[in-house]
Amino acid sequence: MLEPLSQEQRFLSALRTGDWPASERAWRIDEVDLTPAELIELFETQLMSRHLDLHARRLQARGEAFYTIGSAGHEGNAAIARAFRHTDPAFLHYRDAAFLLQRSRSVPGQTPLWDLLLSFAASAEDPISGGRHKVLGSKALHVPPQTSTIASHLPKAMGASYGIGLWRRLGGGGEWPADSVVICSFGDASFNHSTAQGALNAAGWAAYQGIPMPLVMVCEDNGIGISTPTPKGWIEASMRARPGFHYLSCDGLDLLDTWHAAREAERIARRHRQPVFLHMRCVRLFGHAGSDAQQAYLAPARIKADEARDPLLVSAGLLQRHGVLDTDAIGALYHSVAERVAYVAEEAIRRPKLETAEQVMTSIVPPIRASRARSWQGEVDATPAPMAKLLNQALIRLMARYPHLVMAGEDIGRKGGVYGVTQRLQAQFGPHRVIDTLLDEQSILGLGIGLGQNGLVPILEIQFLAYLHNAEDQLRGEAATLSFFSNGQYTNPMVVRIAGLGYQKGFGGHFHNDNAIAVLRDIPGLLVACPSNAADAVGLLQEAVRLAEEEQRVVVVLEPIALYHARDLHEEGDQQWCFADPGPEHRLPMGEPGQWGEGRQLAILTYGNGVYLSRQAAARLEAEGVEARIVDLRWLTGIDHDEVYRRVEGCEQILVVDECRRSGSPSEELVTALVERGVAGERLHRLTAEDSFIPLGRAATVTLPSVAAIVEQGLRLASPSMKRNEAAVKTADKVSAGSNEA
Repeated sequence: MLEPLSQEQRFLSALRTGDWPASERAWRIDEVDLTPAELIELFETQLMSRHLDLHARRLQARGEAFYTIGSAGHEGNAAIARAFRHTDPAFLHYRDAAFLLQRSRSVPGQTPLWDLLLSFAASAEDPISGGRHKVLGSKALHVPPQTSTIASHLPKAMGASYGIGLWRRLGGGGEWPADSVVICSFGDASFNHSTAQGALNAAGWAAYQGIPMPLVMVCEDNGIGISTPTPKGWIEASMRARPGFHYLSCDGLDLLDTWHAAREAERIARRHRQPVFLHMRCVRLFGHAGSDAQQAYLAPARIKADEARDPLLVSAGLLQRHGVLDTDAIGALYHSVAERVAYVAEEAIRRPKLETAEQVMTSIVPPIRASRARSWQGEVDATPAPMAKLLNQALIRLMARYPHLVMAGEDIGRKGGVYGVTQRLQAQFGPHRVIDTLLDEQSILGLGIGLGQNGLVPILEIQFLAYLHNAEDQLRGEAATLSFFSNGQYTNPMVVRIAGLGYQKGFGGHFHNDNAIAVLRDIPGLLVACPSNAADAVGLLQEAVRLAEEEQRVVVVLEPIALYHARDLHEEGDQQWCFADPGPEHRLPMGEPGQWGEGRQLAILTYGNGVYLSRQAAARLEAEGVEARIVDLRWLTGIDHDEVYRRVEGCEQILVVDECRRSGSPSEELVTALVERGVAGERLHRLTAEDSFIPLGRAATVTLPSVAAIVEQGLRLASPSMKRNEAAVKTADKVSAGSNEA
């Protein structure tokens, strides 16, 4: 508390002496088209933000508040908020309380101090997150909450901006007006994150080609990231000549200079539909957070110099020099805001908190909305075909039925995808609905999140599962958390198609044969489907789109590459892995497994390539007298374990065939769930991939389950049963013989 108290005393001392620091630019109020009353309003907003920071620390010391990353030193962003419409979506940096407070003045009935203090106190009545996190957000103010703003929100801001122009081409619609501008703010340290650089590159890449990108990226440069300094001049040198961007800068300590630059940024972005990088120089006061003792890494002279650059001191000096408020009026306003914050805080900390797991988890799954799908009027080609062909037919139908559905990914348009799944779609629906993206998975997923947040339903393609890992946080930290941290008020429904898993022939290596799916299965709220055959692929994809459209879910469809073009099952030319298109209404509900066979000696639980291999193994087992059934999970999250149990309950032995690695695989969950339902351990067995990467060449499948391994284990497991059956037959024969002799 020493630094905050010191800074408060510094302001009070300046009130007594009138010793206010001067701003860099000597703007007059009339030069920047700002009235005295409007300047007072901005200053009051700054004071509200500062006193929230101060009081959060007081409440934390009492055990009543739980968040102390404050906005002190960044309060100049109040002027940025005033330069934009309240309907312009704003993805905010966590030091932007003043932005939210100022924007709330544009909408009647707002209670921002109350709302933010409820958030500090983690109250269940917090109107944005319901007590799940301290976030800056408001549905009424078009501020989606950000919880991990170390650059992870920049890709979706880019996507939201792209979506505004896309809605125009689609004839109108979306969550925000057609002439909106997207604002996205972040710090100078976050600027260096690969996610930030990818988003800036994607926005500039699109704008460079003339694609509308009404976006203002606000870099709040306080010169330090926790304890690591940002090299002087680095941000400007990196962005001043960046292709596709307009670069503007301002002194964030000076409300007039910030207001002037923000208005120019707004004008360029709204009128020309081009991205702007607004570089706002500011200062960080009070350390990174309440627990951060910056005396450990900053020299006393540096801390003292930063304190002297307090934007509240600069703003008070502006007010006095321009004759807007005298020292007494400034002091009275300062104290009245402090009293107001303290009073509201005492009420806020008494409000109810989250108490149960059910309360916490209730917003993981988004709310349901009405479908906008059209009926399908075309014909269905019922000619049996492999998975890639039927997926292509299903995508054509879906694009026709859902006019707000958009596809995006690398090489999906003109090329038709690496495996031909998206052939002819761009020619039929246009490049604005089938988008060839740049090579950056973070930007692809961020594009989808932004489009989904703006009322579209994106189907994204990630070329290979291994390529997801460098962008996985877009699913974990952004897409899957939005409903949770906004109490269901904000959603970003989407479908992500990922080509993956092993067993490819002739084209492989680790990055094209990846069986690491644990990265997807442990994300709360994320759904993962995995088809084993063409008909199921259609049913799962069509259900995934329905889930995104109506239930606003984020769904991953993991498509086995090796089965895209598989036609034969047992021998060349038998065409037994070609299936008829089940049609537009065929959907496979979440958690519903499939089944092949009714054998009771052995139940094989599997998915994806495992089903194909197990079907081949089952034929060999049958020739050896072993009757098997195969249960196809289809869904790798949201598994209906009670239904799985019913499918295997009457079987003597249960074998889980899992092409994922032994550690972190679905088989771990399956075995645990069956044991919890009373299945004896000696009946349960696993055949999994090794905990290994997949190599190139002839060794590409040696770490994976095989037909031979399934047959070998099936025979071993069934042999006691077969011996019992043989003994029973012999006993029956003896009884029968004795009866005949009698």
